[in-house]
Amino acid sequence: MALCLFFLAPMSSVGIGIRDTNTVFSKKPKPEVRKQLKRLNKPALKTIESPDGDIIDCVDIYNQPAFDHPLLKNHTIKMRPSSYPEGFSFDESNDVSSNSKPEITQPWHLNGSCPEGTIPIRRTKEKDLLRAYYGKKKLSTIHDETDTSIHEISEEGDRYYGLNAEINVWNPAVMAQDEFSLAQFWVAGVDNRNVIDTIEAGIMVYHDMYHDYETHIFIFWTSDGYGSTGCYNLECPGFVQVDNRIVLGASVTPYSVYGGEQHSLNFFIWKDDLGGGDWWLYLSHRYLLGYWPASLFSIMAGSATYVSWGGEVTNEQIGGQHTTTQMGSGHFAEEATNRASFFQNLKVMDAHQVLRGPRNSRRSVTAPNCYNLLKHEDFFYFGGPGRSLQCP
Repeated sequence: MALCLFFLAPMSSVGIGIRDTNTVFSKKPKPEVRKQLKRLNKPALKTIESPDGDIIDCVDIYNQPAFDHPLLKNHTIKMRPSSYPEGFSFDESNDVSSNSKPEITQPWHLNGSCPEGTIPIRRTKEKDLLRAYYGKKKLSTIHDETDTSIHEISEEGDRYYGLNAEINVWNPAVMAQDEFSLAQFWVAGVDNRNVIDTIEAGIMVYHDMYHDYETHIFIFWTSDGYGSTGCYNLECPGFVQVDNRIVLGASVTPYSVYGGEQHSLNFFIWKDDLGGGDWWLYLSHRYLLGYWPASLFSIMAGSATYVSWGGEVTNEQIGGQHTTTQMGSGHFAEEATNRASFFQNLKVMDAHQVLRGPRNSRRSVTAPNCYNLLKHEDFFYFGGPGRSLQCP
């Protein structure tokens, strides 16, 4: 079961971002497992053992998984976009020249770094392929899902070429290994047949995917509504990474402190129409992570029609009770500054590369006793504790 708390745009009756804990990798013969591991784990020019147990392989940037995609066989890698949105400038080290924020820390940084010309990839292990649940997303009709709680601020009816979202970083408690808690953005394209392309990114706690209860940075994409295309991070061909400092799928710190210092990650995505229409992802005013080539998509090869920001948790309802899995900081939105989790600096970008705040928005709250949302002009507080006296 998935319960969600979103700022998002409605798309008739179609829902985006509902994850299902269906089995993706069943028990497979050892030769098949070894074959998949060989395909996923590219030869490393350097290997770094992370203190948290991850193995980070520094892979030649031209040998990364993206180029296994049949549409990218002859793709020429781009190290930077051809155009930049107004107000954003990058130096040669991928650092923004103004409004700089503290470095992101990942555990593997303590034991080394990847050399220029490589990208860091979290090595896939045998247990990753044999795990019973993998959090595969599915497309579903939100309003027909009685086990889904959604809190929305909605906008559609325009063409979108970018999005900004600054996400407050917390480490919410998750009750069971097969439950997760996340905060993310969605950029999506939907046509009149409800064909869906999406690009998504954010932070999540999910033991069955990462084998711990830490907060991990992730990306996701699909070009057929979570059917047969797309994946998290670099676990299938598609996203082209160019940064050698951030591991997609690795844990990220520091966390925010209740009543104390707050930390956040700023995600900015935009469509580089002068460079072929690829969708570039830029993280925390410092890291130009890479891009999704336009050729991966049908609708979003042109533009997006839908944007959203929000949180989501799974709810297994063990014993008929609501999960104690937290969303955000684990505290309700009304606690506000330094206590409730937030999204801020919410912006969308139009065809002229002009950024603006959400407008004509709609708020929908379906489980306010468990998690809620408090909207302001270009930010919102969200979250909650899950099971409590008011959420049995």
